[in-house]
Amino acid sequence: QVQLVESGGGLAQAGGSLRLSCAVSGNTFSINVIGWYRQAPGKQRELVALISRGGIINYVDSVKGRFTISRDNAKNTVYLQMNSLKPEDTAVYYCGAVGNWGKGTQVTVSP
Repeated sequence: QVQLVESGGGLAQAGGSLRLSCAVSGNTFSINVIGWYRQAPGKQRELVALISRGGIINYVDSVKGRFTISRDNAKNTVYLQMNSLKPEDTAVYYCGAVGNWGKGTQVTVSP
């Protein structure tokens, strides 16, 4: 019903920036909340940021002040702007909605 495709991952140095994109297609009318998640090797997948249809936004404490989630409804795209990157941000980043996940995009931050 819903398809999500992440892009924008890559390599960055500590203190650098990346912007991730999540292109959403399918039954987008059914989506009330879209989230960015990440999973580092040996760790559980964790929620990074959420944005609701009404524009309510939440972040995990570790990224507050550094990451910004936003959306462009006309393009059916959700973004995650990541600034002041830290090595501990290294993970595969996924977007998810209504129980569906993209395939993820790798973010690697060197010290």
